[in-house]
Amino acid sequence: MLNIHKCEDLEEARGLWQRHWPRQCLFDLWPVRYCFQAQFNHTPHFIVAREKHEFRGMLALSWVEEQQCFQHFPGEVWHGKTWLEQNKILASDPQVFSALVEHIPGAAKIRYLNGDPHLADDPAAVVDEVGYLFYPPQYDYSFQSYMQSFSGKTRKKLRSELNRLTEGGVSYRYDRFDDVAHLFRMNLDTFKGESYFDDARFLRAFENLLAWLQANRMLRVTTVLMGGRIAAVDVGAVWNRSYTVLAGGTHPDFPGVAKLINFHHMEWACQQRLKEVDFLCGEFNWKHRFHLTTRPLYGMVNLPVSLASVPWQKAVHGLQAACAI
Repeated sequence: MLNIHKCEDLEEARGLWQRHWPRQCLFDLWPVRYCFQAQFNHTPHFIVAREKHEFRGMLALSWVEEQQCFQHFPGEVWHGKTWLEQNKILASDPQVFSALVEHIPGAAKIRYLNGDPHLADDPAAVVDEVGYLFYPPQYDYSFQSYMQSFSGKTRKKLRSELNRLTEGGVSYRYDRFDDVAHLFRMNLDTFKGESYFDDARFLRAFENLLAWLQANRMLRVTTVLMGGRIAAVDVGAVWNRSYTVLAGGTHPDFPGVAKLINFHHMEWACQQRLKEVDFLCGEFNWKHRFHLTTRPLYGMVNLPVSLASVPWQKAVHGLQAACAI
C-alpha cells in the first residue's frame, strides 16, 4: 500500500532532496535552491510517497504566505511568480503521481515543470513558458556551421549589424567579479521595478548564488567593452558540460550589444565543445530569430481536491499558464 507523508523540516527536506532528486541541470543542485531558501525562508512542504518503506516519489513544495498558496520549493516569488526552472514531480508511475497531487492540501501554483512525455502529449496541458537552448553538437561544434543555418540574406544583415556594433572597437574580459555590480545596476536601470533584482531578497539570494558558483569554479562572467566602456555584462554557470546564462545587463548607449554577447556565448560554447547553452525562458525578441531550440515547461494551477481516479494524462487538466494569474 502506498504511504504518503509530508515533511516540513528543512533539514529533513535537504536529506530527501540530496538522496532522491535527479541531478540533471544546474537548478537540481541543492546549494542552488538553498541560496534562495535562505533569503525567502518559506516553510517547506515536501509530499513523499513510499511503498513498503521504498521511495516512490516526491513533490517538493513551499508554503508561500504572501501568495497564500503552495509553489515549487523554495518559492522564490517575484510579482507572484517563481524564477528557478526545470522543476519536477518525481513519481515512479501514474498512480504515484496522482497520489502526490491529491495530497496537496490547498491552492497551488507550480511553474516550470519539466516536460515529462505525459505532460507534453496531453492536449489539455497548457504551456507555462518556453525555454530556449543552443546545442553545439547539432552543428558539429562549429559556430560557422551554425551561421550557415541562416539564409544568405539573413547572414548579410547579421554581418552588417555586428560590423556596425564593433566598428568603434570591441573587447571582452572574463571572470572579473567586480563587474557583477555593473550588471545589477544596468539591469535595474533598464527594467526598474520589473527587474528581479528590485526585490532585496532575490538580489541577496542571487549574490549568494554567484558567490557559491565562483567558489566552486562554475561561474562565468562575460563583459563586453566598447571604446573602453562597459557595454554589457552577463553571468552564467558551467556544470556538467552545460552552460546556463543566468542574467545580464546592457548599457543603453550601446543598442544591439545583447545580440553581440549572445553570439559570443554560442561561439565560446562551440569552442569548449559543450553539450548545450541554456538561455532560459523569455523570448525577448531575439531567440526565435537565432534558431534556438525550444523546450516547453508546464504550470499547474488551482489543483482540484482529488485526482485519485483520474488517468495520468488527465491529471494535469488543471494546467494553465501561470504567468496569466
